[in-house]
Amino acid sequence: MEDLKQYLTIPQVAEKLGFCPDWVRILIKKKQLRAVKIGQWKVRPEDVEAFIKMRRNY
Repeated sequence: MEDLKQYLTIPQVAEKLGFCPDWVRILIKKKQLRAVKIGQWKVRPEDVEAFIKMRRNY
């Protein structure tokens, strides 16, 4: 498994996207943002970038 230090926490993702943490959790639940549950939800930085790129294409 990849190094867990590479993963971002929900608060880190929220700060990067300019969203509140609860909204990030909703995006994960709706499967609009990929995440893995390792104790708590974790998101790979490349998945955050993919989400940003996807949103720009709308």
